[in-house]
Amino acid sequence: MLDILPHDGAIHEIRMARPPVNALDTTLVNALRAAIQEAPVNGARGIVLSGAQGMFSAGVDVPALLQLDRAGVEGFWNDFFALCGAIAASPVPVVAAVTGHSPAGGAVLALFADYRVMAHGMYKIGLNEVQVGLSVPEPIQFAMRRIVGAYRAERLLVAGAMVDAEAAHALGLVDELATVEQVVQRSVQWLAELLKSPPHAMLRTRAIARADLLEVWGDTNGLLDPGFIDDFFAQETQAVLKALVARLKSKG
Repeated sequence: MLDILPHDGAIHEIRMARPPVNALDTTLVNALRAAIQEAPVNGARGIVLSGAQGMFSAGVDVPALLQLDRAGVEGFWNDFFALCGAIAASPVPVVAAVTGHSPAGGAVLALFADYRVMAHGMYKIGLNEVQVGLSVPEPIQFAMRRIVGAYRAERLLVAGAMVDAEAAHALGLVDELATVEQVVQRSVQWLAELLKSPPHAMLRTRAIARADLLEVWGDTNGLLDPGFIDDFFAQETQAVLKALVARLKSKG
């Protein structure tokens, strides 16, 4: 489900490995959170979060989510928020190595990293929740606004837009593009350069720069709006999600 790969300079790569598309279910979400929290304890000075070539993460495992009752759905989203909070609160820098397509939940995870390197070409990224019947909670909208600005975030989120890598780079949604084979390598190189800085000065400055993110995401207890769970079980949302699952089954 996860591969932990060491790189020179005490950089730990956490690679999602849940075939076929790294869909985020409760097990993967909790494993990721634990790995991110444990990496600095195990000597990591920087973290690269990656996926398979061609697919960073397809987002939330919708078929699995639809099988859960209200308590289960609420539990999943609280766990997902806790994962986002763990990335935001990491005491060491995190780079999202966006190794391919990154819709919905995959794109959300990347928002909390310090830096995003994405595979260029055919690959797309975006918070397409509206297109699959889900609203985007305010704390996630905040994280998006922090990266691309308020107006661009509004346009992308309300439309549920998926954009290609070049457009994502132009918008500032990702920081750098590389070939799909070199995304992880470039992520490691960027971290290695950052880690050459005097560590106390760099980490202190980083903490100040990310204080606004930590103010919202430093403690995710109670951060999930119960209205989001109400919306999930609404007739419109359930119909759209079930139609999505039916389309996926017909393709697979």
